[in-house]
Amino acid sequence: MKKYIKQIILIPLTLIILFSIIYGADRVIHFYRPGTAVNHSQTSAAPTRTSPVPAKDKITTQKMTIGAVGDILIHDRVYNPARTRQGFNFKPAFSAVKKVMQKPDMLTANQESVLGGAKLGLSSYPMFNSPQEVGLAVKDAGVDISSTANNHALDKGEAGIVAELKFMNRIGMKHVGTYMTPADANKTVVTRSHGIRVAWLSYTFGTNGMPIPEHKRYLVNLIDKKKISRDLLAARKKADLVVVSMHWGIEYQRLPDQQQKALARFVVNSGADIIFGAHPHVLQPMNWVKARDGRTALVVYSLGNFFSGQKDGIYKQLGGMATIRVTKKIRDGKTISVRLGRPSFFPTYVTHKGGMYRVVPLSDAGAYGLKNAHQKYREIMHHELDGVQTGRQ
Repeated sequence: MKKYIKQIILIPLTLIILFSIIYGADRVIHFYRPGTAVNHSQTSAAPTRTSPVPAKDKITTQKMTIGAVGDILIHDRVYNPARTRQGFNFKPAFSAVKKVMQKPDMLTANQESVLGGAKLGLSSYPMFNSPQEVGLAVKDAGVDISSTANNHALDKGEAGIVAELKFMNRIGMKHVGTYMTPADANKTVVTRSHGIRVAWLSYTFGTNGMPIPEHKRYLVNLIDKKKISRDLLAARKKADLVVVSMHWGIEYQRLPDQQQKALARFVVNSGADIIFGAHPHVLQPMNWVKARDGRTALVVYSLGNFFSGQKDGIYKQLGGMATIRVTKKIRDGKTISVRLGRPSFFPTYVTHKGGMYRVVPLSDAGAYGLKNAHQKYREIMHHELDGVQTGRQ
């Protein structure tokens, strides 16, 4: 009987062992099939999926918009109507365009008339000195950095430059082109927005015959190719791109001359990515310029008068805001490209209807007395943008 019971127990046990061996053998053959690689990272129950891209290979994109407006040139017929009991108020002059001016991440302007203030004696053409309240209004409207190197920089001598720059420092307005000390002149002004570092430089062809003191050459940046090359070399080491303001060209000429074009090529080849031009007091077109190192730079030859008392001729009353998109790509913490794109232009008109000088959109200028405003709008948009849309240089 005991023997029979042992047989009953052994038979199922044997079957279980045999089944385990056969099933195990089947599993072994399944994973170690001749000529088949072993993949220890997968199981039959796990779905197949793409492995994530390693963090070090990811590309991060950063974007910002840089804008520029033209000449801030304040005649007495502009500042006299803006007088108040406390001084001056120019903020209403920009109310119609303020929202547009605040759209760029960084906006620059050509502060052509010196903001020396009333203490130095206000004056108009040909030796300008403007109320400092102009600067308050310009900053309130959206301007972040002023270019101060121009032919009127020394209209009030060194005292005018010092008064203007101290005022700008006090209100938090960055500035380039004129300086109070050699140390200031040797510093590269760099701003940062959305992770993109921008260096700013500014130069002028001259100072209307007003001599810069020999021992104070740092007061005003003159156009000097050797200096520009040195400055651009230093700037490129500190920034992702460089913006240069150039006070150049011939007054009231609506197209750049050969000297401007040659100088633009030199400045771009020396390291500039964007050039904003001033001095002609009328709009000149923008163009792409290809650098020898493969970069493509934007040159706006002249932004015309943005806020000015010049009124003898419609083109002297037309200005605007140019903008350009900057795209920076980073991989593994290193910049792999910085590109420019989407150049655009917002044209403006200076009206003095009612006695007060104001900046208004050119598209709305018909309401302020400009005849054929819409036709003029189309003309100006073609004038400014055809060069960047067709790729002409």
